[in-house]
Amino acid sequence: MKKYFSPSELIINEDGSVFHLHVRPEWLADKVILVGDPGRVNLVASHFETRECDVQSREFHTITGYYHGKRITVVSTGIGCDNIDIVLNELDALANIDFATRLEKDTLRHLHLVRIGTCGGLQPNTPVGTFVCSQISIGLDGLLNFYAGRNAVCDLPMERAFLNHMGWSGNLCTPAPYVIHADEELVERIAAHDMVRGITLAAGGFFGPQGRELRVPLADPHQNEKIESFTYHGLHITNFEMESSALAGLARLMGHHATTVCMVIANRLAHEANTSYKNTIDNLIETVLERV
Repeated sequence: MKKYFSPSELIINEDGSVFHLHVRPEWLADKVILVGDPGRVNLVASHFETRECDVQSREFHTITGYYHGKRITVVSTGIGCDNIDIVLNELDALANIDFATRLEKDTLRHLHLVRIGTCGGLQPNTPVGTFVCSQISIGLDGLLNFYAGRNAVCDLPMERAFLNHMGWSGNLCTPAPYVIHADEELVERIAAHDMVRGITLAAGGFFGPQGRELRVPLADPHQNEKIESFTYHGLHITNFEMESSALAGLARLMGHHATTVCMVIANRLAHEANTSYKNTIDNLIETVLERV
């Protein structure tokens, strides 16, 4: 028997749109670009030849249109894995739940999701301006730990290696990280030959969780040194950001294909940053639109 999704679990607005995004099922394309900043949605959509819908609700801005014959939806998520939880679940509902009957559809859609964002570089080969594709993500947010099947999709040996390297094993005051691989085919297609590939650390915040110390001291002042020195099967942790793990993890549990590409706007190792990155990130957007 098919599962019934009650009104309290799947909230549908009076106009037939899903609760937070305010998007209707027919507006969702199979190819989806995710961006954090709502203002970046228009930048992505500026490359579209035509548009079908343009809807905004809170930090969620959605436009569906066509780029060189490809139907693409671009959605802003806001910042953090908690917002990715909202966006991914609602996108999956739009794709795979019949809103009229509240039952799972007989034929499921498999979305191709690419997050375009900014990040902090952690290695000498990720200076400001570098494009990084997240081959693997380590989630410090804990989001995937709330979902059944988490162990089946995560890289458990790498999780143990990371915990031991950080000295977090058995310490109840530290995160329970999860390690998730992005979709291999999508990584190959998007990263191609000209992007850095590696391990992305998805933090649960911008300051303390990423080793930034302002007025409140850090629990572990050597956290970033340990993160920078971690290696696993020849891969290093290349960058910090805040969404890639939840995206890759939920997509894998739901049967979708996902990866994250970011432009480095700060290199923590070199203590350098660039806030004037608008033109360069448009180059990344065009590259993803061509390859998605």
